[in-house]
Amino acid sequence: MLTFLVIVPVLLAVLLFIFSTNITAKIISIVFQSALFVASIYLVMITRDAEVITIVGSYDDILGIILRANSLSAIFVMLTTFIFLAVSVYSYSYKDRRDARTFWFLMFVLEASFIGLFLSGDLFNVFVLIEVSTLVTVILAMYDRKKRNIFHGKVFLLANVVSIQFYLLGLGYVYRITGAMDMERVTYALAGMDAGNLLLPYALLMTAIAFKNTLIPFFSWTPKTNIYRKSPTVVAAVLSGLQAKTSLYLFIRFQEIFEPIAAHDLFLAIGIFTGIFGAVMAICQSHIKMILAYHTISQIGLITVGISLGNEYAYIGGLYHIFSHAMFKTTLFLSSGIIIHSYGTSNVNEIRGVFKRMPIVGAATAAAVLGIVGAPFFIGSVSKYFISSDVGPLILAVTIALSLGTIISFMKFSSMFFGQSELRGDSPKAEVCKSIPVIVMGVVCLAGGIMGTQFIYFFFRYSVGIQIWSYAQKSIIFIVCALVGYLIYKYVVKGNALLSRLGAVSFGFKSVCASMGIFLAALLLW
Repeated sequence: MLTFLVIVPVLLAVLLFIFSTNITAKIISIVFQSALFVASIYLVMITRDAEVITIVGSYDDILGIILRANSLSAIFVMLTTFIFLAVSVYSYSYKDRRDARTFWFLMFVLEASFIGLFLSGDLFNVFVLIEVSTLVTVILAMYDRKKRNIFHGKVFLLANVVSIQFYLLGLGYVYRITGAMDMERVTYALAGMDAGNLLLPYALLMTAIAFKNTLIPFFSWTPKTNIYRKSPTVVAAVLSGLQAKTSLYLFIRFQEIFEPIAAHDLFLAIGIFTGIFGAVMAICQSHIKMILAYHTISQIGLITVGISLGNEYAYIGGLYHIFSHAMFKTTLFLSSGIIIHSYGTSNVNEIRGVFKRMPIVGAATAAAVLGIVGAPFFIGSVSKYFISSDVGPLILAVTIALSLGTIISFMKFSSMFFGQSELRGDSPKAEVCKSIPVIVMGVVCLAGGIMGTQFIYFFFRYSVGIQIWSYAQKSIIFIVCALVGYLIYKYVVKGNALLSRLGAVSFGFKSVCASMGIFLAALLLW
């Protein structure tokens, strides 16, 4: 089953070229994405009892390609198939795609690389799949063949080429000292070694993974390559809603592999600064996709905090926030595509009256906004509740600050919902196929808050309870943050030219490369 989950998307990608019409390719993609989603749900069910292992080929478990599915990786596979199903339905009505078969060939290959990465038990295969997913992402980002898109895609590719060299060097060092590539064997071997022998491979590998996660000092490079702003809407949705999760998954896995020397305290601090800077930079933006792009960085910082705290509740909250972020951020990117197409602009200051022009899509988008800011009864409130449970005053203050920054930036974003549109005439209506995935995920953003503990038990088989009084206290804190955030937005942020200039600050390619060396040195010193 694991082999088919990886191979079937690639075979379907090739199969699409047999059909002569784009409409046939779209129907096939939706049908088989639905089948893959059902298969991934089945995988989640069977991994509750035991790990599923497949050794590809007639080799033993040292030489063969090993695929492993446990309760965590199965959830990531299900998340992958669900998001690709959503973007398949969303893209059904595209009229301006030059060749839907080519586009979906690339999308299916990207999906296969993600699934393979989540299931791979081999360090070298992870390297190969990272490279494949990066290359396909770049091609998709440049798919419209505009000069600026091609330029930004090349910058994105070159930065990733440099970062992956750190992973490859670390991988070679691990093989040298353990004689193995299998993650389980490597984990077992490293547990009995002197910590001094592990420092360099750990620092090399985690530098590459931190870069992929856009942690400090790498927080600015991904949005500023314009890979989010210039790529097609569904590609930006996959980048934020899913590809960022591959890096988080690798972060979790490698922290477990190198547990004897894992720098949890350092990454806790890095997560805090990443979350704050991501939120501040989001406040300074006016382009819809750039606001969302920087909030991807901010939320990754928050997830890193939850995972690195060493607190069982915070860890579960961090894992659930990965799922939460995938839901509300995919919803926001897909709905932003509808809004931009309808209004003919991507500037939030020029868009008004979304609720009036497209009430259903507006309501689903509002549900995603309430999810990301952590409003009571929405999905983000549950994950943030557990991240901030049983923590000291410093971490509690950090989560409140992150919540405040998110609220302020989405005050600007939410201004699109109200008022009267200045555009005259009837705007293009949102197609049903585009609206369906936005509405479904908007409902999930609400259901994941109301039934948060049930969702956590289904995904992670972990029984947690929410104390009513504690949840009420955090809800009061949210309401206070919302009021303070509104005042800050109205009297400080709105129309502030200084913030606009600050939002334009970014790293150049040379600075990005230098920051990798600085990060490596800092991690070694720590």
